[in-house]
Amino acid sequence: MVACAQLVPGMTVSIAGKLYRVDSAVKVTVPKGSPFIKTKLRDLESSKVTEKNFKPNQDVEEVVLQERRLEYLYPEGKQYLFLDIGNLDQVLVPAGIIGSKVNYLKEGIEIKAEMFKSTIFAVLLPQFLELMVVGTDMAREGARGTAAAKVAQLETGAKIEVPPFIEVGDIIKVDTESEEYIQRV
Repeated sequence: MVACAQLVPGMTVSIAGKLYRVDSAVKVTVPKGSPFIKTKLRDLESSKVTEKNFKPNQDVEEVVLQERRLEYLYPEGKQYLFLDIGNLDQVLVPAGIIGSKVNYLKEGIEIKAEMFKSTIFAVLLPQFLELMVVGTDMAREGARGTAAAKVAQLETGAKIEVPPFIEVGDIIKVDTESEEYIQRV
């Protein structure tokens, strides 16, 4: 248990059986009345943000999420199958947890998963991946009539802007967080 006055962004807490990540926690003092802690909490299951106020001495249960290393195997229906590297168990992750990160899933990619008990709440891709270009569009013209960029489709299905010299078959380094081209490998 932790006092609400000690809540900090990034903490994970359990309130009424649901898990939340603290997005912000601010102590509010008012001229008349007692101070309170105003928080923004992100529901780990639905990703919805709710605001909740607490008394500074009120206790909430702090939860420590386990971090597990998983290796992507293949899609299975509306879920994705991973291999838990630690114990070699197969783990199904719902599409809602993966979200847009599915555009960078490739067989054999190792990710980190945040879990509580046996439920996965978030997956983290490596920041940089090397992926093959399988298709490109025509280069768009820049301000001076020179080819500025074109859209490339990667082997995982993701589409990103790349320089005009990138061709089909090239391996490129991609930043999965900003979804941007970094360099040709």
